[in-house]
This record gives sequence, C-alpha cells and structure tokens, in this order.
Amino acid sequence: MIGLSSYAGVMESLMNPDPAEEQQPSSPLANSWSLKQESSQNPTPKCVGGFVLVHAGAGYHSESKAKEYKHVCKRACQRAVDRLKAGALAVEAVAAALVELEDSPFTNAGMGSNLNLSGEIECDASIMDGKSLHYGAVGAISGIKNPVLVANRLLIEAQKGKLSAGRIPPCFLVGRGAHDWAVGHGIPPCPSQKMATKFSLSAYKRNKRKMELAEKMDTGHNPAKKRRQSSENENGSGCLDTVGAIVVDLEGNVAAAVSSGGLAMKHPGRVGQAAHYGCGCWAENACNMNPYSTAVSTSGCGEHLIRTMLARECSAAVQSEDAHQALLEAMQNKFISSPFLASEDRVLGGVIVLRCCRCVEAPPSQNIQGILVEFLWSHTTESMCVGYMSTQDSKAKTHISRLPPGTVPGQCLAIEGGVCRLTSVVE
Repeated sequence: MIGLSSYAGVMESLMNPDPAEEQQPSSPLANSWSLKQESSQNPTPKCVGGFVLVHAGAGYHSESKAKEYKHVCKRACQRAVDRLKAGALAVEAVAAALVELEDSPFTNAGMGSNLNLSGEIECDASIMDGKSLHYGAVGAISGIKNPVLVANRLLIEAQKGKLSAGRIPPCFLVGRGAHDWAVGHGIPPCPSQKMATKFSLSAYKRNKRKMELAEKMDTGHNPAKKRRQSSENENGSGCLDTVGAIVVDLEGNVAAAVSSGGLAMKHPGRVGQAAHYGCGCWAENACNMNPYSTAVSTSGCGEHLIRTMLARECSAAVQSEDAHQALLEAMQNKFISSPFLASEDRVLGGVIVLRCCRCVEAPPSQNIQGILVEFLWSHTTESMCVGYMSTQDSKAKTHISRLPPGTVPGQCLAIEGGVCRLTSVVE
C-alpha cells in the first residue's frame, strides 16, 4: 500500500506537470471565483454542452504505443463533445465515445478484441443513463462490430415500456440471442474474421503456443495448478485494456459506458465485468438522498471487478465531501483489501469517476448556469490511459497514469484527477 504522502505527490505532479506533458485543468475545487472577474475575461460566455472523461484501459501501456493510445482517447473525447455541442444528452454522447474506442485496432473492445480459446471474438458491453437509471448490456456477443450500440439499443427499447402481452423488455442479453436481437433491431452484423486484426491474431497464436508448451512440460504432478499458472501469466496486467467513458451534459445528466473483448484466451462464453450491473459502469443523477450526480467506468480483471461490484461502490463513495480521499479509501478497502478477494495475490483494476453539482453563482444570476465537475482516475495496474475534454476546450487532454516506481501492481494504487467548471447561458 502506498502512503498518503505518495498520493498527494501524484496529485501535485498532475496539477503541476512537466511542460512537455499535456496540461491538466488548473481550477482546484477549494478555490472560489468571482463571476464578475470571470465575465471581464469572457464578456460573452459561450453556451456549452458538458464534459467527457474516457479511458483506454487499465493494464500496461508501452511507451512505443503511447501515441496511439492517446490519439484514440482524443478522438473519443472529440466525438462525444461534438454530440454534446449538437444538443445530445449524456447517454447519447457516451455511446458515441465508446464507438470510437471500439473502432480502434489498439484497444481490446470491438475491432481487434482478444480472441478466446477457440480463436473467436466474444465481446461484452454495458451502458447506464443516470437520468432514467436504465441500463443495457450484452455479454459474449459475436459478429457485431460495436457491442455498445446493442447495449444502448436495449436501454432505449426498455425505456419504451412493456412489450406485447405485458412482457418485460430485456436489459441484458448474451451470446447468439444477443446477436439475433441486434440484427433484428437494425444493427448490421460483422463477420468475426473481419473484427480480428493482425495484432490480435498474432497475440492469439503466441498465447496458444505458450499454452501448448506449458502442457508439454507438465510432469503430471499437478496439471490443474500448471494450467492455472499459465492462465494467470497470459492474463497479466498487459491484457486488461477494457475501454470506457463517462459524460455529464448541459442539463447535469450523467451517463457511463464500458466495452471489452475480455481476457486473452478466455473460455468461450465467459462474461466479464463490462456487462455486469454495477460492476462495469454506473451512472446516477443527484436526488434527495445523493447531493452529487456520479458516473463511473471500470477496467481490469473482470472477475475481481464483478466480485467487488467496484463501479457502484465507487459511485457511492464519492458522495462524501472529499471525493479524492473517498475514492482512495474505496479502492484500498473495497478492492485491494476486499474480503471477497482475500485469496488473490494481485487485485487488478482501474476506474474513472466524475461527480458534479450545480454551482452557486456569486453574485447570483438567473440566466447563467454553472456545473462543477470533479473527475478522478485510479488504478492498481501498471498504467492507465485517460483523456478528457469539455465543450469549452479546443482539444482533448490525455495522460498515461503509471504506478510510482518500485511499487507492485495489484498491491498498491495510483490516484489522480482534476476539476472543471462548466457555464452556460440560459436564453
């Protein structure tokens, strides 16, 4: 476990980065500002649409591919911001960001996903709307280029109410049934062989050779243990690159989504956290019981995230006054030290989190609205790639967060973040 002083150092380095690094937002939550002073710099406030935070997975991001990971995060942020500027709600914008992330050959989601033991691609995805609290998900789905679109369509159809004869509409479909439902609702199929990339195919062949070699070396003393160790090696932190996004829109609505090709060499039919309720993503608008709207998207070892329901745990945690401290404690107590994972040597995962609330203007104004957004990311894996952008920004900012040198992945964590203030003119 890293001491609190180390966390503070990580946060300080993010807020005051090296000039060569991409700059982070400079408005800390503790600092209040004068509307009059802000107006003097920007006499005509622009109408804005919201904020997006995306991740390209918690795992290991090599320096050689850092540029590609950052680029796809920038594109995903831009796609979401374009939708927000066009007046879309948070749930539409978060789906747009996920499509961009799924289409990248560098991410383990949609196109270029990990292959399972049978050499096939099976994907998981889910999406949640904080306004309606509806959720849609697909698990182990094959032959669909963008699984998040199926999850989103399930959410939309569920919002329409009951089916004929009073049947309850599904919110979570798996396998062939999910594929057929998607095609029946106008989502075009895509042959699995077209979804595999040169990188995913070469990784599959390499992993298969390693597994075959491990089996040949098996002396028969404890074959189950050897197969288990081989699987653990192949599913190290480098393979846990699920993608996700969280968004808040102009009205203060939040939404979250997540998509994954799953662990490399997984058993056919395996469904990871990306599809499970409360595990892959969570979004919940503020209400009488919760003063903040919150959104969370996770990444990492699906089995660890499922057994701890990490997305929902983090959402509940950041309702506390100090979001940074609350997330730190949740990651430590509810994840790394969780009694549900007591038998695990390394607990691998990462989260992106935002919470927001309406600002109280000084002096009050009836035609200017403000939303204060706090955003954070934390991970126990070697690294995590994130990007973020508001509709007031000209371009997205990206960052590859890494564990401090000398720390052990799965046994310690990093946490960073920032604050963004959104303003809009109400006509």
